[in-house]
Amino acid sequence: MNRCGHWLTSPWRRTAVAALAGALPVLAFPGPALWWWAYVALVPWILLARSAPTGRRAAYDGWGGGFGFMLAMHHWLLPDLHVFTLVLAALLGGLWAPWAWLVRRFLAEAEAPTRGRVLAALLVLPSAWLAVELVRSWQGLGGPWGVLGASQWQVAPALRLASVGGVWLLSFLVVAVNVAAAVLVALPASRAPAVAGLVATAATASAAWAWAPRPDADGDTRVAVVQPGVIDGPDLRFDREEELTRRLVGRDVDLIVWGESSVGYDLAERPDLARRVAGLARATGADILVNVDARRSDRPGIYKSSILVGAGGPTGDRYDKMRLVPFGEYIPARALLGWATSVGRAAGEDRRRGAGQVLMDAGHGVRVGPAVCFETAFPDMSRHLVEDGADLLVGQSSTSSFQRSWAPAQHASLGALRAAETGRPFVHATLTGDSAVYDASGRRLGPWLGPDASTAAVYDVPLADGVTLYVRYGDWAVHGALLVLVALGLTEGVRAVRLRRTVPAPLGPPARTVRAWPARPWR
Repeated sequence: MNRCGHWLTSPWRRTAVAALAGALPVLAFPGPALWWWAYVALVPWILLARSAPTGRRAAYDGWGGGFGFMLAMHHWLLPDLHVFTLVLAALLGGLWAPWAWLVRRFLAEAEAPTRGRVLAALLVLPSAWLAVELVRSWQGLGGPWGVLGASQWQVAPALRLASVGGVWLLSFLVVAVNVAAAVLVALPASRAPAVAGLVATAATASAAWAWAPRPDADGDTRVAVVQPGVIDGPDLRFDREEELTRRLVGRDVDLIVWGESSVGYDLAERPDLARRVAGLARATGADILVNVDARRSDRPGIYKSSILVGAGGPTGDRYDKMRLVPFGEYIPARALLGWATSVGRAAGEDRRRGAGQVLMDAGHGVRVGPAVCFETAFPDMSRHLVEDGADLLVGQSSTSSFQRSWAPAQHASLGALRAAETGRPFVHATLTGDSAVYDASGRRLGPWLGPDASTAAVYDVPLADGVTLYVRYGDWAVHGALLVLVALGLTEGVRAVRLRRTVPAPLGPPARTVRAWPARPWR
């Protein structure tokens, strides 16, 4: 055993190394945004897991790495959730234990993996990673924030791949490249299948670039984003939003978008505010999409609602947020986990969920599909809106609690992926930055509005028509990965049965003890 291997015999040191290795991929996401790093970031984690002396130790390496990844990806939650951030990272980190076990199963250092096993690893390990991302993407576990493929939001060929198989296909291919790189480093005798995997990945990207359908131009629209900046109190915020919106008079805009929680009162109970917004719509000649975070007058509970207001007042088009942020907007199993409110800024009262997605007619023939806050992280929501006929996707967000962290940029980057997946432009409007607009291919339009901006910005947004392969076929990459894992399970089951049949039968009945129980010589 070399010196490094001897140093790693300590479980605590090895777990610390695993956590550090698991945290490395986060550098590929905003703020660092080192997109190229994603293609080698998993190599240290893979090499560690394959060197594990047992499958159980490899599973612990997966758990430790998962903890490091989740903590690094969500470190900006620490000021709000404090120690509970560590608890969540530890719980969710366990999802990577089976993945690391499979790394050792196919690439174990002590077993000299064959070329066939390496080829299988290039298919199984990305599939297992995708299964982990699928499970943790359930909104009750925090949603698909930090999906590995999302690190490629600014890479044009990757966005073309997203139009084919969504962010899931990107994750699969990024992990496959990492597995191939690990094989090239650690298994020189198996370089041929590793190179074949890299060639196959490059061929897939090239085919998508050449043959995947591209959005067809279908006119344009002029959209304004109003970002008031960090302002304490709903009344002062509304005043600032009103002031910024008045600057848009004469700018010939078609739609004005305010951020999440831009209105702190139910408009039915505050008709004076509804009249002020309607006056702005008349003055600018554009409908205004606001977001109300308040207790409703027509039903019990607090809702976050996107409401379209025209020159005559609220148009009746209303979308109530469906997927709420765990702990931020509700506490799962509050009777058990309600103590989170005592250690951080968790939700004191659960928000209520909406019943379904909504399309809004914003005038000028443009149908808007709204989403609120971290709903923009869910690929299926934007896909369903486009299936229903959305021409423009709009995300209203507020990351004011996480200023000067990586969270605003991470959130804004998701719009590029949703645009590329669906072939529809995406507007990401926030209260405090970062706000961003993307065309139907995921290309950024104009400048981001950062956390220091308090302004109203106008964007000329090209509209698009046509159907991407992702919208047409959905999450086929995830379904394919699950089929690979099912096939692996069946193969392993058949193999276990065959091994059991080859074990020679005992020559006689087991010996009996004085208590008439069979002897257990292995004890």
